[in-house]
Amino acid sequence: MSRDDLFSTAPGAAPADAGAPESGAERHQPLAARMRPRDLGEFVGQAHILGPGQLLRRAIEADRIQSLIFYGPPGTGKTSLAQIIARQTRNKFERLSGVESNVADMRRVLAAAANRLANKHQSTILFIDEIHRFNKAQQDVLLPDVETGVVRLIGATTHNPFFFVNSPLVSRSQIFELRPLAEAELLELLQRALADPERGLGYLKVQAEEAALRHLAKLSDGDARKALNALEIAVLTTAPEADGVIRLDLAVAEQSIQKKAVVYDDEDAHYDTISAFIKSMRGSDPDATLYWLAKMIHAGEDPRFIARRIVIHAAEDVGLADPMALVLANAAFQAAEFIGWPEARIPLAEAAIYIATAHKSNRALLAIDAALEDVATGRTLAVPEHLREAGYRGAQRLGRGEGYQYAHDHPGHFVAQDYLGAHKRYYEPTEQGVEKKIKDRLAHWRALQVQAQARDPEAKG
Repeated sequence: MSRDDLFSTAPGAAPADAGAPESGAERHQPLAARMRPRDLGEFVGQAHILGPGQLLRRAIEADRIQSLIFYGPPGTGKTSLAQIIARQTRNKFERLSGVESNVADMRRVLAAAANRLANKHQSTILFIDEIHRFNKAQQDVLLPDVETGVVRLIGATTHNPFFFVNSPLVSRSQIFELRPLAEAELLELLQRALADPERGLGYLKVQAEEAALRHLAKLSDGDARKALNALEIAVLTTAPEADGVIRLDLAVAEQSIQKKAVVYDDEDAHYDTISAFIKSMRGSDPDATLYWLAKMIHAGEDPRFIARRIVIHAAEDVGLADPMALVLANAAFQAAEFIGWPEARIPLAEAAIYIATAHKSNRALLAIDAALEDVATGRTLAVPEHLREAGYRGAQRLGRGEGYQYAHDHPGHFVAQDYLGAHKRYYEPTEQGVEKKIKDRLAHWRALQVQAQARDPEAKG
């Protein structure tokens, strides 16, 4: 099936009101809540912890779950996974919120769990959403019952638990990091929701362009809840056509997730855009540089990928013509990784503009590549005797370091002496920016080297 083919509900789909979700609370639940996976077979994503043979899956299947903390961004399945664990392991499931619950709520749930364990021999899974919101005193209330096994704690947090959850609680729990869902995984969830007549939107006659579904998947940033909510808005706000079919195209998808689609994918435009970005910086065009940067930001590119290219470019194309370019690029990299989107756009733009408007030189790149080629293909040079380490026992008897001259003992902190044992020229600076000063300084030193060699061809210095 091509990218432009349509994804449809099954042929002969029922009329719009047939097979709709049951009346009552379930009908009014958001699509994301109705489509929560009921077992591991329906769970999408997190193969690194739930794939065949992985630790968490084995623990669930063997009913050997102890206390857990799920850490990851919104919409990655933390709550759904906790519910699956409780259902599959036949435990009583209790839920508290780090935002709404207080110590009294916790003590009530813990007392009920202790009574249940003593009288019915049934364990309790206590799921605490946003556990990082509990203060230290609240978290400490959990410790005795977690340690004695009265409850099996499953905490969910979007914050690093090693910083935001008490150390004693962390030490008694296994930490599992949940990752943002891949675009293909979100696409699978969207297609499943369109096809499911009981919990999803399969009771409607929907034809969705694959391009529209891919747009929703891509712009959801790995968040299944966001993707399903956008799909529900798109379908329920689009009027059926004369044949009763709701047609979901790219324009509707853009409105539903409130972001324009950009032609940008991993096969072509991804690499074409980063290429244009780099070449615009190299060509000293800050306006073109900013446009291609904006396109990548809008398309949801990883800020670290952009920052890496800026750092490489600063070293490769600006080089020593403006050494501050690499400093600023590296600072932008660290800032972008620390703060993420959307604020990361500012340091990345600052570094890109600086590089685009800086003096350019690729001589450092040419120099190291020439030296590497020499090492790989030429005769390996021995370290000259006067440069060898002279600090170990017996080194002086072997003549190690003899004749070496300490540069700081000479005028200008320079002395003409042989540092290689062969005549090689790798670095040839340009007259661009700071490199012009380097060129003048280096020319003076090289002239002194030539004069010293002319005076005494055998001398080490």
